[in-house]
Amino acid sequence: MQKHCLNQKELARRWGLSHRTLERWRYAGQGPAFLKLGGRVLYRRGEVEAFEESQLQRAKAISAAVDRVGPGEGRRLTAVPRGGAPTPPPCVSGPSGTMSRRPE
Repeated sequence: MQKHCLNQKELARRWGLSHRTLERWRYAGQGPAFLKLGGRVLYRRGEVEAFEESQLQRAKAISAAVDRVGPGEGRRLTAVPRGGAPTPPPCVSGPSGTMSRRPE
């Protein structure tokens, strides 16, 4: 008989993750829905499978978007750090190599 719920370590083993990763995801509001009963964290098997399916759908959507852009037609994708692009420094190097304030 198959269990209806997985505990944190069982799910971590299933996905090849650290149980600490699942803890971080819960804290950040990511990952599958979970139950907390008497201090134990449990994941319903249906929620886990639905989360896995949602991740698969996201991968399919990215693949479809890439397929729509033919070879050489698209621009290269680059990663943007969380919080957007980095802010440029307030000073720039002048022609003589000295630092001056950026004009506003």
